[in-house]
Amino acid sequence: MTLPLDTSIVCIDHVGLAVPDLEAAISFHTGVMGGALVHRETNTDQGVEEAMIAYDSGAQIQLLAPLTPESTIAKFIGRSGPGLQQLAYRVTDVEAVSERLRSNGLRLLFDSPRRGTAGSRINFVHPKDTGGVLIELVEPPARPEPADDDHPRSGVIDFW
Repeated sequence: MTLPLDTSIVCIDHVGLAVPDLEAAISFHTGVMGGALVHRETNTDQGVEEAMIAYDSGAQIQLLAPLTPESTIAKFIGRSGPGLQQLAYRVTDVEAVSERLRSNGLRLLFDSPRRGTAGSRINFVHPKDTGGVLIELVEPPARPEPADDDHPRSGVIDFW
């Protein structure tokens, strides 16, 4: 299935990795791999602590660690082990891209975008429609906002 050229997908935004130990993962990706920790927040609604690691090229890795054994990421790690949890595309208009994908027969997990990391707007494409890969659509905020655990966020989805 081919998407129209004007889908507003800009680039790969980040790759999400499920990790059992956030501190160890941060240490590996910053120390051994040479990335820089650029953002960290706790998402109690989703039961995760996350960290964004950036590289000079602009590439980013999102590290997702469970806060509790019942969290979505803990269940993912229990089922699949640590590793790739999602592939996130940066978009200029998450609503427009979501509608284009729906019109091409893909299922999105939310009827309307939700708040993601650092105030971004997000939605997800069901992995059964994408060859088994959870795809996140990320519309960055006009300017990043600081982490605030009082706002509900969605960035980790369990649907397997």
